[in-house]
Amino acid sequence: MSLEKSHLQRTGSPALSGRLSPVKSRQRTDDDVSVKPDKAYRRYAAGIYRALSLFDTALEGWADYISFLGRLLKALQFHPPGVSDVPHKALVARRLSQCLNPPLGPGVHQKALEVYGYIFSLIGRDGLGRDLPHYLPGLSPVLAFASLSVKHPLLALFDTFIVALDPTALRPALKAIILASLPGLEEESSEEFERTLDILSGLKNAIGGNTNEEQEARDVTGYQFFWQCMFLAAITSPSRRLGALAYLQRNLPRLGPAKSSSKKPNGKTGGYESCPSCHLEAVTSPEPGLLIRCFAAGLGDDQLLVQRGFLDLLVTNLPLDSDVLHQRVAPEDLIKLATAAASVVSRRDMSLNRRLWTWFLGPEASDSNQNTGQTSVENMSGHDQTRKRQTKYFRRYGLQPLVQGILKMFMTDTSTSTEQARPFRICLALMDRWEIGGLVVPEVFLPAMKSVWRYEHSASTAQELEEVLRSARVFFDGVESGLIWDEISIKLLQATDMDVSNPDPFAQSLDLAFFIVRNFNIQEEEMLLEHIPRLVLSLLLKVQALTPRSENPTQPENLSLTNRLLGLVGELLELVPSRAFNALDPRKVVLWDYSKSDFGGESKRFLADMREHYKTHGGHSLRAESKIDSNTIANLLILTALQMVMREMSVVSSGRSLEARIAILDKLFRRVPAASRLDVTAILPNIQEASENLAAAGGDYVRLKGVVSLLSLLDTLHLAVPSTPWLTDHRMRLILPNLVTALWPHLSPANPNSNVEAVRCVWKIHQLSIDKKLAESCISSLMVQSAPNEERDVLDVEGARRFAILWSHSNLNPTTQARRLSLVPGTPKIGPATSSTEGERLLSRPLSLLLDTLNEPKSELYVFTAGWLQSSANVQIITDFLQKHIEDILCLRYAQTGSSKSATAEDVGCDLAECLYYMQSLLNLILCTPRDIWPLLLNQVIGKERNEETSDPRSLSQGHNEESSSKSAAMSVQFCLTRICLKASGGEFGTTHKASPGVSQLQQTATTLLQEIILRSKSISDIHNELESGIIDTLAWSVRKPDLPLQVSGIGLTSVWLTRRIREKSLVLNGNRRRILSGDHGSRTSGSTERLDQESPSATQAIPPPALFDILLEGLGATGSRPVLHHWIRFLDYCLPLYSTSIYQILLPLVGRFAKSVETLFTDIQSCFEHQGTRSATPLEPVNTVVELLNGLEQTLARAHDRLVEEQLTESNTKTPEPTQGFFGNMVSGVFPSDASMPRSTTANNRLTVILCFKDAIRLCLRLWSWDADNLRRDPTTSSSFSYVSSRLKNRARRILEHLFAAESLECLETLIGSWLLTEGPSTHSIPAPTVLNILHVLDGSRPRNTIPAIFNALYSRTNPSALDPERKSTLTTEMSDTDLARFLVEYTRSVEDDAMDEIWNDCMTFLKDVLANPLPHRQSLPRLLEFTAMLGFKVDNTGFGENRRRRRELSDLFLRQLTATFTVKPLGFSLESPPSRSQQLANGTSRESHDGSAADEITHVLASLLRTLSKILVDSDRITTASTIISTQVVIPTLRWKSFPQNVTFTFLDIFLSLSRIAEASKVWRKDVGEAFNDSRFFCRYTGELATTGWLPLLRQWVISDKGRMTELLSRIPSPTSAGIVFGVGASSARLEADRRTQLNLRRVATLLLAAAADSFIESAGTIQEKLSDLLSATAASSPSAATRAEIYMVLRALVLQTSPIHLASIWPLITTELQDAISSLYPGRDRDRYNMLCIVHACKLLDLLVVTASDDFQLRQWLFITDSIDAVYRAQGLEPHALVDDLAEELDADAGTSQDATISTPSTSQTGLRKPLLSAKVLQDIPKDQLLDRAVRPFLRQLSINAFEGTYSMTPFDRQAAFDDLLFDIFDDKNLV
Repeated sequence: MSLEKSHLQRTGSPALSGRLSPVKSRQRTDDDVSVKPDKAYRRYAAGIYRALSLFDTALEGWADYISFLGRLLKALQFHPPGVSDVPHKALVARRLSQCLNPPLGPGVHQKALEVYGYIFSLIGRDGLGRDLPHYLPGLSPVLAFASLSVKHPLLALFDTFIVALDPTALRPALKAIILASLPGLEEESSEEFERTLDILSGLKNAIGGNTNEEQEARDVTGYQFFWQCMFLAAITSPSRRLGALAYLQRNLPRLGPAKSSSKKPNGKTGGYESCPSCHLEAVTSPEPGLLIRCFAAGLGDDQLLVQRGFLDLLVTNLPLDSDVLHQRVAPEDLIKLATAAASVVSRRDMSLNRRLWTWFLGPEASDSNQNTGQTSVENMSGHDQTRKRQTKYFRRYGLQPLVQGILKMFMTDTSTSTEQARPFRICLALMDRWEIGGLVVPEVFLPAMKSVWRYEHSASTAQELEEVLRSARVFFDGVESGLIWDEISIKLLQATDMDVSNPDPFAQSLDLAFFIVRNFNIQEEEMLLEHIPRLVLSLLLKVQALTPRSENPTQPENLSLTNRLLGLVGELLELVPSRAFNALDPRKVVLWDYSKSDFGGESKRFLADMREHYKTHGGHSLRAESKIDSNTIANLLILTALQMVMREMSVVSSGRSLEARIAILDKLFRRVPAASRLDVTAILPNIQEASENLAAAGGDYVRLKGVVSLLSLLDTLHLAVPSTPWLTDHRMRLILPNLVTALWPHLSPANPNSNVEAVRCVWKIHQLSIDKKLAESCISSLMVQSAPNEERDVLDVEGARRFAILWSHSNLNPTTQARRLSLVPGTPKIGPATSSTEGERLLSRPLSLLLDTLNEPKSELYVFTAGWLQSSANVQIITDFLQKHIEDILCLRYAQTGSSKSATAEDVGCDLAECLYYMQSLLNLILCTPRDIWPLLLNQVIGKERNEETSDPRSLSQGHNEESSSKSAAMSVQFCLTRICLKASGGEFGTTHKASPGVSQLQQTATTLLQEIILRSKSISDIHNELESGIIDTLAWSVRKPDLPLQVSGIGLTSVWLTRRIREKSLVLNGNRRRILSGDHGSRTSGSTERLDQESPSATQAIPPPALFDILLEGLGATGSRPVLHHWIRFLDYCLPLYSTSIYQILLPLVGRFAKSVETLFTDIQSCFEHQGTRSATPLEPVNTVVELLNGLEQTLARAHDRLVEEQLTESNTKTPEPTQGFFGNMVSGVFPSDASMPRSTTANNRLTVILCFKDAIRLCLRLWSWDADNLRRDPTTSSSFSYVSSRLKNRARRILEHLFAAESLECLETLIGSWLLTEGPSTHSIPAPTVLNILHVLDGSRPRNTIPAIFNALYSRTNPSALDPERKSTLTTEMSDTDLARFLVEYTRSVEDDAMDEIWNDCMTFLKDVLANPLPHRQSLPRLLEFTAMLGFKVDNTGFGENRRRRRELSDLFLRQLTATFTVKPLGFSLESPPSRSQQLANGTSRESHDGSAADEITHVLASLLRTLSKILVDSDRITTASTIISTQVVIPTLRWKSFPQNVTFTFLDIFLSLSRIAEASKVWRKDVGEAFNDSRFFCRYTGELATTGWLPLLRQWVISDKGRMTELLSRIPSPTSAGIVFGVGASSARLEADRRTQLNLRRVATLLLAAAADSFIESAGTIQEKLSDLLSATAASSPSAATRAEIYMVLRALVLQTSPIHLASIWPLITTELQDAISSLYPGRDRDRYNMLCIVHACKLLDLLVVTASDDFQLRQWLFITDSIDAVYRAQGLEPHALVDDLAEELDADAGTSQDATISTPSTSQTGLRKPLLSAKVLQDIPKDQLLDRAVRPFLRQLSINAFEGTYSMTPFDRQAAFDDLLFDIFDDKNLV
């Protein structure tokens, strides 16, 4: 409310005689008149007192009350002559008010009214005016419930005495008198209706004075006050609003327009009567807002009759064109009135709607439907004229207020879905009248959509959002389609015209458009065929205008918004059907030149026509009215989209997006038939230019997207124009190679994030090409590079690696070729699936180039090709290529053999050289391909010829003789060549000649020659020393240089040397002379572990060179060695058997090296996918490198574990030998039969080393497994590559984990559990807990039947290791407690499927029985094991397995025994302590769910979760009762009886208590415990709002429901105040204090039960409560209990007001009124405050504050006694002193205190929720010292109460009940105020 309006002037006081204010109540006491020396008067007063004392006796029936009233009347009749006063008038008025209680009969009421009448006649007019505060509150509510026989005498009292009072006495109580009289107007046919009208008219005349010309201004002032009070009464009292309506209908002046006397053409008047200016001033001054709020309250009433009456009143008395509404009323108030009027349409009542249309459209609207049946043209024309006038009327007077009101409703964020959906329903109803809806809906449509869009983000549940969306969709469907797209088009086009520096409005408009498209029905025929195509064209033209023409990068946010706008266009195009353009005439389709910017001005004409049409026609008849036909629109759509693509294609290499534009073009091509006439050859130059830019730009991520976009464009063009000519154009032979060139860098293995997409693009290019050799030739040319010193081009090693990627990702299997994905989602595939023949055409020539490199074994290409062939997955395809190559060689050789007779010797030499070349190529192929391919190739081609040659005995003998003859020469040559080779291959030689060209090839040749010498030598003992130092030096040099080919040769040389060295040492150790074989020529480097394993055990005892392990570590970890890492892994596998005796010493550093390398590479791979636009510095083929490292790690762990198993089996003394359990053997769950007969210290240490390495490997594999795709922000374009890489790493990690579990299930499981425990800690590298559980379910070796026993073994290893066999014990290398294991056991069991219970049941039962047999070692984990047992019961209950009653009974018995053992081993009482406070929990980062600080917390958490499903665990009711008794005895009772109660009470404990209360079998147990806790004197010593609200109150509610007599029993313990027996001294004071404390606690218990129970639960005890409170209020400072309990009494009264319906509080209002008057009056200076201390006064003020805020009808009749409830609270007349108690006291205290002690705090009356809350709250008072309460709290409260009450009424704000509830709860639990 605006209080500073210039037109709202303070009015003068009415014409009064004498003083302006009545005698203040503080200046009068009950004895001011009664204390007289006259003996007759004292006898008269004593008689009245004796009569009043009869009321304190037991008045049971109506006769007793009538008798009492008769005695009182007789006592009054014996008044002395001349005495016009009533002694003890306050008590007399109170007793009379109590006799007017509604439950009493009409006879009592009549007798009471008779006494009232006698008293009024006795004291006279002046006396009644003086004593009106005493007598009026009792009479005010009677008319509302009075019978017919009572209403007549009651109205007679009002008419005879009240109306005749002086205006000075009537003014403060006028609103109350009006409220008291209004019930008489509810029935117009009743006898009292007219009489009540006369009473109100008399009141108006009495307050306004007699009407005459001289006193006109004064009369208007009095009338103003009357009308303001009448409006306030209608606003604040819904139950009396019907009576107020009846009065207003008969007396409210008609406030029509000033010019209302004009005549209609037919001679009728305008429909309004003149309103005299005095009447206008009377109803609109000083505050016209009350008039508006009166109508708003009536229109929002719950009764249909009231709403209809106020609408009639609006139409007749306050029309929409009234000057009052547009001149006197504030615009905000007019908006409020229009909104309230429009809200009645939600009733869906035609009678209301008809009246509403009349008010909105003017008086002619009521006559428009009453025309006669004539249908002539003139009548029709007149009807149209009437409609136009009505529309004009509404647009002029009501449109803007209604629109503003609806917009305010849309903009207000409400907490409920019903309120959020309300404006949609109103708008939908307003659309029934097009004159209103047609003007309102265009203004509110977009705000309505924004409202539901905002609510989507703030809705608490999906159901609430769906309810609002349902209403919004109905409204949307009712709006004209033209209007919808008009608003959306204008909004989007305006947003695109805004400043680009502020993209927020544009983004919001786009979000809104997306929301509308995705959530509302926009598939009407008119929308799809007319509006959406035009909007799409408009948006495309705007996108074209926004897109820059240069390569200068735009702002990222603008680029993002443009892409989102294109996405909106794409979604809209998806909705447009093909039939939208099927009817076009192809002859009228003219495709303009797309290169022109405006297509001959058509685009500008279209935009201008569209804006003009929407502005003029609002979107109606779009196709008929538009100047641009559909043919033109189709042309513009195609060409605009094509021009966008061409413009964006020119800068495709700059990083801007092209996919969205191509997708739009594709959708248009599919829908517009004119696309088939497009000349594609005109576009090819642009595509060629873009492809050349991409080919020359490089290989970053942006270029890949550009290539994908261009291929998508070609796809689209091929679909739209499938004719062949443009495909055979010469430009296509330039475009496609350029695209291959641009894709070539993306085939690099260093960029695994784009390999799959690049390969697919290559195959797309191959499919598009008419010449199938074009892509093949391009790839072949890219694989080679021009060497400056060579005559021919040579193959590039990088090109070979890229071809390997192309090969690996090309699916050449014809059966799966059809499943290849397309490039971009939504774009079509080109051509049929690629066949194997097509693949051969594309890959045959590049593969031949790669295979030719095998003829150069000393090159890096040879190393790569050999490794690639070894690891290639397409074995069958490779075999086919090799088979063809071998066939060519054989055919050549056969031709040479057949023609040898006719050929010359020179020709034969040439043929032999060529044959040698092919045979060498064949040999290279055989040596470099995988071993499983050899039999296939040899058997088919070479094996037969070799058999034929070697079958001749002469050839064999000849070879033997040659070998024998060169034996001695070989030895000499061996020595010399060895020294030369060692010198040439050594590091010293390489360092000296490192600048010389060809040094690397020389070293490789030397190592190869040395390798051949060692293989063919019978003994190397003569050169052993030279070999050891030289070979190690060569290998070290190759690593540090680095030289990859030399590394491979060095590794092979070292392997061969070590093999020969081991063999010779083995011969010496065994004393045997063995002939040294020359070795297998077919595998020169295959000195594999199989051969070492086949040797004797002594062969593995050879000690390797000391420097070998260092070189091995360096080679495995060197970055330069990554391309040949697979050679190092094989070399490691070869060397590990050499370290069989010292493998445990090298295991830790070796595993550490593997783990560190894998971690580094994995981090690089993650960065590669997280940062798409940057080229990471990752090594070549990081994914393959990680896989190779994992292979080496697995081999190392396998060798170590096999060695450990060997040692354990060697030490065991088993009777029958057991087969060796290797790493890849069957899973044995960690059980290894070893009965150590030797000291186990060495073996145990070795086992510990292996286990530690296992754990490191498991953690590494877990990290690889937990690479979650959902947490990465990656482009969808690279999703396939990501899936490929992540799945490959995950599968490899899973296989390693399976093998580790097969070997050491217990230790591996403990490692996983340790990782699971880290998820609850602060570690940033912890694995998600679900990941650990999921991997346990995935691994083959970790099924529940294996995992559960392993967990049991881990538990026993920590609690009772002596119960386990040595083989089943854990090494305890994982730091965890038995409690942690038990928690994991519970979570794992919860994640296991229910059907798995069958396979783990026996193990679980055995384990639980063992635990119960000896529970002491498991005392820490018993609570969690109890939860585990309950989980078993829950799982079993869900399956058919649980139908076996024997098993259920067994489980129930085990549960009860375990529950008993849990508390027996460690009783809860020894662990009880005070939990941290709520603030401490929040500071420590814990919550009510996660607080596990002690054993007591743990067991209570477990029990709280168990009790909810106790019936599923324990089927029998007896067992449930037993369990409940145990919990009550061991948990509840110790907690309640502990010395720290209630500080030790937690949320979990109360959850247990509440769960017990809901178990029927535990009813006898928990009720006694609740009673003990509630009756404990310490119960109110701790307050936590959430703890009391969600814990204690629901528990007490259950307690009260179970026994209704709780309140009666509690009230019986409250004693009445007494002074008998109290003696003076210390004992008397202590007894009084003890009585006060007991009474305070009992009163707080009463208030708590009232709050805990449901509303109106204690209606039967209301009389007893009132009686007890009345007794306690009579207490004095010296009584026992004393007056110190008054604060608690006020708390009980507040609880009654909050939890009891007003109808049940009628009898208690006299008590409340009297007590509040006495308590607040005690603040007057000089008053005795013995009975009211400051604390009591504060709580009395809180009670008054609550009553004012709740504003119940009964209290409003008494409200004027305390506050000024009229307009005088704001507009007080000059010189008018306050009459209300609070206002008068506030002025008195302010005057007594002075300005120096003014208030220092403010007391807001509106909560954060926008609801009214009490002024005095606990937050306001808790920081104020008690000695400052008066100045800092009470005085500001008294000063602001009246005006805040009026402001609350004026704002029409609802009451915040929850705030008052919480404040009272805080006061109840505040023990600082207890005695």
